Amino acid sequence: MEANSASAQSMTIAGLNLIKQALSIYDSDLKLVVANTRFREMFSIPDALIEPGASFAETIRFLIANGEYGELPQAEVEAFVQDRVDRAMAFEAHYFERKRADGRWISVEGSPLPEGGWVAVYTDITSAKRQESLLRGRSEELSDQLLQYSEELSATNRKLEATVTALEETKRQLIASEARTRLTAEMMPAHIAHVGPDQHYTYSNRRLSAVMPGRQSNIVGKHIRETLGEQAFIAIKPHLQGAFRGKASVFEFTDQLSTRRIRVAFTPDSEVGERRGVYILSMDITEETQTRVALQHTRRREIAAQMTSGLAHDFSNLLTIILGMQSKLQKMDMPSDAAELVEATLGAANRGGTLLNRIADMTGHRAPEMQATAMGSFLADLYTLANPSLPDGISLSIDNTIPDPPLLVDPGMLQDSLLNLILNARDACGRAGDIMVEARLVKDTWLQVRVCDTGSGFSKEALKHALDPFFTTKGSEGSGLGLAMVYDMTKLAGGEVRIENTDQGGCVTLRLPLRLAALDNTPGLVLLVEDNSDLRGLIREMLTEMGHSVIEAASVDEARTLHAEVPDISMVLSDISLEGDETGVDLISGLPGDSVPAYLMTSLPRSHQLYIEGAARAPVLSKPFSADQLGTFLHTR
Repeated sequence: MEANSASAQSMTIAGLNLIKQALSIYDSDLKLVVANTRFREMFSIPDALIEPGASFAETIRFLIANGEYGELPQAEVEAFVQDRVDRAMAFEAHYFERKRADGRWISVEGSPLPEGGWVAVYTDITSAKRQESLLRGRSEELSDQLLQYSEELSATNRKLEATVTALEETKRQLIASEARTRLTAEMMPAHIAHVGPDQHYTYSNRRLSAVMPGRQSNIVGKHIRETLGEQAFIAIKPHLQGAFRGKASVFEFTDQLSTRRIRVAFTPDSEVGERRGVYILSMDITEETQTRVALQHTRRREIAAQMTSGLAHDFSNLLTIILGMQSKLQKMDMPSDAAELVEATLGAANRGGTLLNRIADMTGHRAPEMQATAMGSFLADLYTLANPSLPDGISLSIDNTIPDPPLLVDPGMLQDSLLNLILNARDACGRAGDIMVEARLVKDTWLQVRVCDTGSGFSKEALKHALDPFFTTKGSEGSGLGLAMVYDMTKLAGGEVRIENTDQGGCVTLRLPLRLAALDNTPGLVLLVEDNSDLRGLIREMLTEMGHSVIEAASVDEARTLHAEVPDISMVLSDISLEGDETGVDLISGLPGDSVPAYLMTSLPRSHQLYIEGAARAPVLSKPFSADQLGTFLHTR
């Protein structure tokens, strides 16, 4: 490559040496780029100042010392040099003629370069000046007008030569600019074209086949109908006709041939009337359209879910009232026919509640299902499930210090999480090692379970990203979803996950909110929080028939006041949706950790965010429900 560059430079200098004029090119730092032999000969320039990189200022000093500018006092030399340097730094195109110290005349033509610097051409015009002098000597024979005309014509010709040089340079720049513009257009992921008033293409960036497969790329000179095909042309024709009338437009259509969705922009050009053409920009937006449709579909489902949720809330309350009324009728003496009608009504109401739950479950995430769980039995079952999956060289031990009373947890979610962690620990240990599961209570606030191993531990990158979806250190054998699933389920239950390395290996700690399960069936004082007065009265009757006493509230503020001022409250039963800005979830979240057991009821779907948040903090009973279902919910765990 360097040899080719040196050869090209040598050929360039050889060509410049054939020019009769002297030529020099300086860059924006006033350093010589190239000069031909004629430049050195005309000004007797030494070799040191003819080499690339020679200083413009030093060249001026040499020309002064050589008498090029006549006699200059020594004190004025540096000022003269600085003046020439300043004029060169602010270089502008120029042409002038001057007489040299030896009596010869030269013309100087200068033109700036786009990258900075300039090119200067020096022409010996002594012969032309002598002819002008001869013409003046024959002024008696020539009229003053003819003499002036001849002089002006000679000067004009020399200026014209400089103008031609500048035009050639401008032409070169325009060609380079056009090449860059065309390259940019070719790289665009769109078809850019122009059609004339006869609807034939006058320009195309040859991207039509990429945007609309099945078409040609070389289409200049062809009619747009012939190029696109009849169906596509019919789709764009009204917009194209509008563009020929001067109206710009942007529209979309489906290309039947390629099944692609195309967005087209028509822009009239600057011509008027029958000479007007149209610029065309076409883009393939098939994937964008598919995404947009999917988002619209998702949004429609969200709106439908919101509408369903609102309707289900009111309808569930009505079904709960119906179930309560029918349960009361069932206990009364009535003819056998009436009893059958009551049974049928109860069955229909229960089917209505089941239908509402199915509609709600069509959208959504799983909410925690809190159940009273004895941790000793739970961890024993975990050992039974996990141990067979471990090789002979890996041992599993469980250390449980949690007291016997059951805790409220989602046993399915917790079991899935711990099994996942044990299998990850197995993979980290390789063929031999120990896996330890430790369960204990932390500060009467958290249920903590740690899974530690004697494996290789977490890498620095894994410590940062192990909980991120799709992050895996197992290569193609890992999905990267295990720890992310553990994290999601734990956060869903209101807990937290921590990963770390110990002296022996890796360790993952799960912390879940500590909630004691209430198994005391002794009647007590229940704080009932429900904003629907009819439903509140019905649920009050259900509770009193179970032997409970009841105090009532319709909002979170009212419930908090009663909880703070009324002693001996043994249970809180609250609807999630209440009057005011706060919800039943806010109410039980604000209760002290050692407070009385709290329960929630709702007609919201399981996918609703409030349902999920509430289920992470307390058991949730879905409406509608009967008295028997309420009793089972409150007293059986």
